[in-house]
Amino acid sequence: MSEPQHHNQVALTGRVSGTPEARTLPSGDEIVTFRLVVRRTRPRRGTARSAQTVDTIECVAWSSRLRRTCVRLPDGAVVSVTGELRRRFQRGSGGAQSWYAVELTTCSRSPAAQ
Repeated sequence: MSEPQHHNQVALTGRVSGTPEARTLPSGDEIVTFRLVVRRTRPRRGTARSAQTVDTIECVAWSSRLRRTCVRLPDGAVVSVTGELRRRFQRGSGGAQSWYAVELTTCSRSPAAQ
C-alpha cells in the first residue's frame, strides 16, 4: 500500500506589520522577513471562543525576485501570500526555541488596497 501524497501549501491575506527586514544569514544566504497580521475567522458553533482575533505570522522570502518585492512593502499594506509552512529552531542563551514561518512562493499587494 502506498503512502498518501503529502501537501504543504499555505495561502494568506493580511496586513504587513512593521518594516520588512533584509538580512544575510551566517551561511551567506540573503532573506527578507516580515510579519503578516491575519484576522481569524469566526469560531464554529459549539467551540470555545478565543479572545484573540488575529494571528501574526512570520513570512520569509528567499528568492531574489521575492526579496525585492517584499523589502519594499510598507507597514500596513494588505498583501496576499502563498508558500509552505516551516518549523524553525534556534539555540540561544535561554535554550532552544522553535517557531513556525511561511516560506513564500508568491507575494503580491491586494488589488483592493493599492
